[in-house]
Amino acid sequence: MRENVRIYLSPPHMSGIEMTHVNKAFETNWIAPTGPDIVEFEKEVCRYTGAAHAVALSSGTAAIHLALKAGGVGAGDDVYCSNFTFAGTVFPVEYCGANLILVDCEMKSWNMDPEMLREAIDNSRKTGHTPKAVVLVHLYGQSADTAEILKICNDNGVLLIEDAAESLGAYNGNLATGTMGDFGIYSFNGNKIITTSGGGMLVGRNKDMVETVRYLSTQARDPFPYYEHSNIGYNYRMSNILAAIGRGQMMVLEKRIQRRREIFRLYSDLFSKEKGITMMPNDCYGRSNCWLSCILIDDEKTGKKPEDIRLELEEMNIESRPLWKPMHLQPVFKSYPVFSQGVSDELFKKGLCLPSGTAMDNETISRVATLVLDSVNRG
Repeated sequence: MRENVRIYLSPPHMSGIEMTHVNKAFETNWIAPTGPDIVEFEKEVCRYTGAAHAVALSSGTAAIHLALKAGGVGAGDDVYCSNFTFAGTVFPVEYCGANLILVDCEMKSWNMDPEMLREAIDNSRKTGHTPKAVVLVHLYGQSADTAEILKICNDNGVLLIEDAAESLGAYNGNLATGTMGDFGIYSFNGNKIITTSGGGMLVGRNKDMVETVRYLSTQARDPFPYYEHSNIGYNYRMSNILAAIGRGQMMVLEKRIQRRREIFRLYSDLFSKEKGITMMPNDCYGRSNCWLSCILIDDEKTGKKPEDIRLELEEMNIESRPLWKPMHLQPVFKSYPVFSQGVSDELFKKGLCLPSGTAMDNETISRVATLVLDSVNRG
């Protein structure tokens, strides 16, 4: 029997504070895609993360695209991307006409394997290609081995773009994810730890490069009283209204992180005695924001595959989701080069993301975990 109230994977969680900023934007008529809330939102993200400069944009994917453009990536350049991720990470490489090379993850953190990256860059040099950029994902709110990957990039003169779309508020050591590379990007999509309903942000150390991103994001309009364009631009601006929502969400970000971490611990405790279920790694290189709580299911021990459990949860009106399908298994990228030892294949085969929304109470979390345990115990 299906329950009446659906439990979503990671729904938006509004605090109420957002309306203060939104109402002020309406009262002052800052409805256009510019305005004071955009400026303040950028400053607030910089203060929180320690980033030097920021540009609010329409999406995380737009931010990656403009980071590549500002970094000089073009046709014929080799760009290395995390293989275990969402397609929005890698599509911008295609927008630039560059050569996409997929790099698999390590089991320790589920993020890019530094040794695989080193092998991929060495291969580019041997074949006469130009290594240009790395797009590194901090998956499910967990930092990658950023220090080692940054060292590899510096040794090879390669731009590092951190896709921190899922990891705002996570750390590598004492540094926020998104702030160690040349550029970092965050997403404020509706399912992220905080949201503007849709939107993203680029951060970076180099002011001139960040201002290039800002220029390109506003249709590359030159500074004249009339419309003149010397370069191809993009309409990637965030609106002032969305920035107003983001400002309210920033005020509760730490509360949201703490709750996600509590949810992760609750699931961990509830599954601790089940040998066929293991939680994803956590806090490998620093604090995770625990955006999603994910599990691996050993079908030989449980007699159940993740898809079996997903369908059973769906029957109870509970949303769960497989882990990201690796890019090298996507039809659109099946012929692209990939450096892999099969880790992402194994994770996709065994993994399931569980409801992790911060508005859930402990009773709901317990109910979800009990349903999963009942399923595997039935075999």
